[in-house]
Amino acid sequence: MSTTSLPASLPAPESSARLRDALLAADFTADGLLELLGAPAYAALARSETVPALRATRGGSPLETLVRLFLLQQAVPADRAAAALPLEQCLADGWLVREGADGTGGVRATVDVRPYGGEEGQDWFIVSDLGRAVGGAGGAGTRDEGVVLGVGGASTTLAGITVRTPVSSALDLGTGSGIQALHAAQHAVHVTATDLNPRALHFTRLTLGLSGAPEADLREGSLYEPVGEDTYDLIVSNPPFVISPGARLTYRDGGMGGDDLCRLLVQGAGDRLNDGGYAQFLANWQHVEGEEWQERLRSWVPRGCDAWIVQREVQDVTQYAELWLRDGGDHRTDPAEYAARYDAWLDEFEARKTKGVGFGWITLRKSGADNPSITVEEWPHPVEQPLGPVVRAHFERQDYLRTHDDAALLAGHFRLADEVVQEQIGLPGAEDPEYVVLRQNRGMRRATKVDTVGAGFAGVSDGSLSAGRILDAIAQLLGEDPVLLRDRTPEAIRLLVEQAFLEPLD
Repeated sequence: MSTTSLPASLPAPESSARLRDALLAADFTADGLLELLGAPAYAALARSETVPALRATRGGSPLETLVRLFLLQQAVPADRAAAALPLEQCLADGWLVREGADGTGGVRATVDVRPYGGEEGQDWFIVSDLGRAVGGAGGAGTRDEGVVLGVGGASTTLAGITVRTPVSSALDLGTGSGIQALHAAQHAVHVTATDLNPRALHFTRLTLGLSGAPEADLREGSLYEPVGEDTYDLIVSNPPFVISPGARLTYRDGGMGGDDLCRLLVQGAGDRLNDGGYAQFLANWQHVEGEEWQERLRSWVPRGCDAWIVQREVQDVTQYAELWLRDGGDHRTDPAEYAARYDAWLDEFEARKTKGVGFGWITLRKSGADNPSITVEEWPHPVEQPLGPVVRAHFERQDYLRTHDDAALLAGHFRLADEVVQEQIGLPGAEDPEYVVLRQNRGMRRATKVDTVGAGFAGVSDGSLSAGRILDAIAQLLGEDPVLLRDRTPEAIRLLVEQAFLEPLD
């Protein structure tokens, strides 16, 4: 049940089921769009370039009509709309409006409805404000307060890294158009979605209804205030993390100083997580003069939680200001106004001694451990989505390493992870390589240098022999003292386990 009133000026959700049936009947799906438009026009549409799609939809089929209505924001003749969807009900419920004073100018959509390929081939639809399907760093190009964006790179990134184990309760904090709530509804019995913007809650209800998902508990308010003392098995948030001088745009500006909003989100998650639960955030953080950014983020992690924090990108303050000024469309304003806004951003950073801004992922797991595992790393390289299983496996490995001393490690059995390859680096014709690299072709796609012992250990790790017995065999082969080899190798084994090159089998 919602705890907030929803704006009457937006479509009513009651006709969502009938409209969904019509959209599916016309093949208004991610696959259907790709087939109709072709790859170049489909990709251009994702960049908010509409001309190729307009050229590809000059016929009168129901699918072409729906693309023009909901994706290209074009007026279409009423008879074509009636052939594609339940026209009168869509008009009555506010999905469409008539053009012209006498209603003879065709019909237009009031919202953007975007096909979205769901999990396991499901056909979902994300509902947002017109022309706002791609926002954030992709460039919403709007200065409209309260605007609700659709699917962008940040939202799909968060959806991809989220752990998707079945849970009783999930919280989507700052839901926007509802994409994270939609994903959570597939594996959570109860989903709560919050937002400071009541308009966003309405769009979430439309997204869930049009996608055939169960209703969520919609609550209006900031941060954790709407949920009180409630606790959850999963918390996800793609918050308004932009570090800006003010709170001009609800969808991106948190309205707090510096990176305080992200800090409070992370720190507050500890008290709202059930034991074993995950909290996963996208965030920005400041790089401050005289301070290590890794230590800044370590200080955010709440007591009793393990953490894995990955910095994906760093921008200097000028790049960062320019990115978000373009996002808000400020570059299209009067040059003096643009310069004044730019100056205000730099003043803000200078006052906070901020030299750069990092972007990345923060995952917490409530372990209750006395010696929590906190990993903070920089990884700007390509990864393979979805990473949810990789995230879960990371924390399982931390549990293993935390509970196994060196003796237990040497008694353990390991298996080389799938799709790990070995590369030998050295001068052409050299008898021995200068060094050996193990490289993953899945997940985080890491690479790590290993010595001869590490390469040999990884190569024969198939689970049949304990680590200690493998090292004894390597010592005999290399003519080394097996006791000394056993003493110095556990640290290397731990690193290979931590970075997912080796999988513990016990």
